[in-house]
Amino acid sequence: MMKRVATWAFYAIGALAIAYLALHAYAMFTGQPIVPGDPIHIFRKPDAPSYS
Repeated sequence: MMKRVATWAFYAIGALAIAYLALHAYAMFTGQPIVPGDPIHIFRKPDAPSYS
């Protein structure tokens, strides 16, 4: 009985891990694409002056 419960728990944890990885991959592929040469806008104010 305990072996069967452990097997189902192992399968459930594996299914949760696969679902998490699939969700992470979906978020990565549907997010903003990373373009080489594009400046990073994380800490830049929208109204900051451009010095280039």
